Amino acid sequence: MTDIIRIENLSKSFGEIKAVDGINFKVREGELFAFLGINGAGKSTTISIICGQLKKDAGKVTVNGKDIETNPDEIKRELGVVFQNSVLDMPLTVTDNLKSRAALYGIHGKEFNERLEELASLLDFEDLLNRTVGKLSGGQKRRIDIARALIHSPKILILDEPTTGLDPQTRKKLWSVIENLRREQKMTVFLTTHYMEEAAEADYVVILDSGKIAAEGTPLELKNKYTGDFISLYNVKEEDLKPIGLPYESIRDGFKISVPDTGAATELILKQPKLFTDYEIVKGKMDDVFLSVTGKKLSGGEDKQ
Repeated sequence: MTDIIRIENLSKSFGEIKAVDGINFKVREGELFAFLGINGAGKSTTISIICGQLKKDAGKVTVNGKDIETNPDEIKRELGVVFQNSVLDMPLTVTDNLKSRAALYGIHGKEFNERLEELASLLDFEDLLNRTVGKLSGGQKRRIDIARALIHSPKILILDEPTTGLDPQTRKKLWSVIENLRREQKMTVFLTTHYMEEAAEADYVVILDSGKIAAEGTPLELKNKYTGDFISLYNVKEEDLKPIGLPYESIRDGFKISVPDTGAATELILKQPKLFTDYEIVKGKMDDVFLSVTGKKLSGGEDKQ
């Protein structure tokens, strides 16, 4: 697979604060790439540099083989961005918002009408075309934000907290659309999110902490490295667990035992077969990975750096 984004030794400071401190990573074409960090970790700064909205202090940024220093306008045409906060013009209708955006890319007349029809069908907003954006619900606005980002058929879709505050049904709809675009058009998706179940679906994850990369890998690699497995054991008494000598906690209808890995879980079950008549084994979640790596919990809000 081709690297569609390459970040090399990227740095950016604001006064004494090093928002981005010599980071290196690459994003492969067509993958879902999750870029995680608490507020102020440097995510939004990095995205602003990739999008050409902010000048870097040092390092190199390459998007689809083009250097951000020498080809900023070409790179902007490769990108579609959905920001944390909507950038739509609230007094205008949905159609007028998308028409003004399309005009920036030379998309007019029949070409625009065809693209509008295509996106309206894809994102299910045919009935909203003549509605004023300011009167739409949060989920409806989000669909138009995504349409705005896709109007020029970009190769890379940057989603900065795209589903924050949305109801589960709308989140599911948006992710279905995004997955279809990845599958059918090989679109690359660069995601920041506070929803760890979204990050768990990524092909590759980078965790940023205080401007530096604290961990990276596939979700499975990160889970195996930074968390153990958990055995949920049902229909047992607490005194039966004490001889095992492993940490456990009480859960509804049973107990949860922490083990280093799946191999240790298998060994434990083979040693105590009578105890394990009703149980399930699950790997640690991405929340556990993030907490282990940074010592912090991920929570919603705006990234100021």
